[in-house]
This record gives sequence, C-alpha cells and structure tokens, in this order.
Amino acid sequence: MAQHPVIAPSAGAPGRGRMIRAAFRCAFPYTIPIFAGFWFLGMTYGIYMNVSGFSFWYPLLMSLTIFGGSLEFVAVSMLLAPYAPVQCFLMALMIQARHLFYGIAMLDKFKRLGWKKPYLIYGMCDETFSINCSAEIPEGIDRGWFYFFVTLLNQFYWVASATLGGVLGSFIHFNTEGLDFVMTAMFVVIFLEQWLKEKHHASEWIGLAASVGCLLLFGADNFLVPTMICILAALTALRRPLEKERGVTAP
Repeated sequence: MAQHPVIAPSAGAPGRGRMIRAAFRCAFPYTIPIFAGFWFLGMTYGIYMNVSGFSFWYPLLMSLTIFGGSLEFVAVSMLLAPYAPVQCFLMALMIQARHLFYGIAMLDKFKRLGWKKPYLIYGMCDETFSINCSAEIPEGIDRGWFYFFVTLLNQFYWVASATLGGVLGSFIHFNTEGLDFVMTAMFVVIFLEQWLKEKHHASEWIGLAASVGCLLLFGADNFLVPTMICILAALTALRRPLEKERGVTAP
C-alpha cells in the first residue's frame, strides 16, 4: 500500500508568528494616548453626524475611507451644502495638504516594506506620522510590522469611536464644547515624550521656531502648510549634522 508523504509545517512559521506578536506588543503602548484622544473626538464626530441628520453608516464609511478628522468634520457641512464638487475638492486638498510633507518625510522609512507600504501610505494620519516618524524601534522588532500595527490600531480606534458615536448619538446628549482640545493635548504629550527621550533637541527647536515664526507671519488660519515647508527644508538641509549628532550613519 502506497504511503503518502507527510508534509512538515514550515519551520519559519512559528518564528514569523512570534515576530508579528512582538511587533504588536511593541507598537500598542505607543498608541494608548491616541486611543484616549480618538475615543472622545471620534465619538464627538459620530454624534455630530447623527445630530446633523445622518445615519451611523456615514461616520462608519467616511472614517474608513477619508480617515482625516479635520476633513471629516468639514465634510458634514459640505454634505449639507449645495452640490459643488470643485469647491469640495479644493477644500479637501487645502485641509489635507500637510500629508504631502508627511509622505516625503517617510520615504526612507517605508522603503522595502512590500505589501504593507500601500496601506501605510493610505492609513497615515497626523498621530500615526508622529509615532512612526519619531519612535525608536527596539532591536529585534520588525520595522514594517511595527509601522503596520501603529497604523492599523490608530485607524481602528478612529473608525470604532466614530461609528459608536453615530449609533449612540440619538441617546446621548451633552455639551461637546472644548472636546477638540483633546487633539492638541495629545500632540503636547507626544512632543514631551520625544523631548525627554532625546539628549539633543535640535529638531524640536526647529519645529518650535518654524511654528511660531509662521504663526506670526501668516496667522492662525494659514500657518500650517508654510510651517511644514520650513520644517522640511530645515531638516533636509541639516540632515547630516543632525544624524552625526545622534550617532546615526547617513546612507
């Protein structure tokens, strides 16, 4: 009687599973402040959609596809306004223009990440960029999976909270004034963590100087994009000195 050959499981499968789990455990603590901020702000957005007359499907699908908090809030008024596709496109482009600079800053970090790269580009938001750009990934943790789980967890927090707000909006009534400050507080925490973690603070001083200077020159409504341009130009010009200061060998 012929015996069928026994196919042994791949030797690399258990090791790959451990690698993925290790990357998840490393990435999750970085996203806890984002979870706290997104939980309040995402629910506020869902409730706002509900009281504006939209079913919970709207915040669910918009948070999945747009995944940009500022634009999603503005999109509510766009949906209620007369049909103006060109104006909506230009408004969306203006609000999300900062993502162009996020993408440029992550070019090197996203190299050779295979199938993960398209999702990392799609799922990049302000908070995800802040973590993935500044996090010091421990030795032995896969960089691609770390970026992937930070991105996935942050998107899950936003989609889940926005959807829950849309569902509960009919039953919950409270004053949401001031909740948008949660986002500002969250960025302050990320900045302080970065400041305490690094011995040299050249990049932080560049960011502060560019922000204050552009705020004074362009005003509160128009300073964000010029600030990103100034920061990108300064960090590009000073890349090698900064890497040398931190003990990083430039490619």
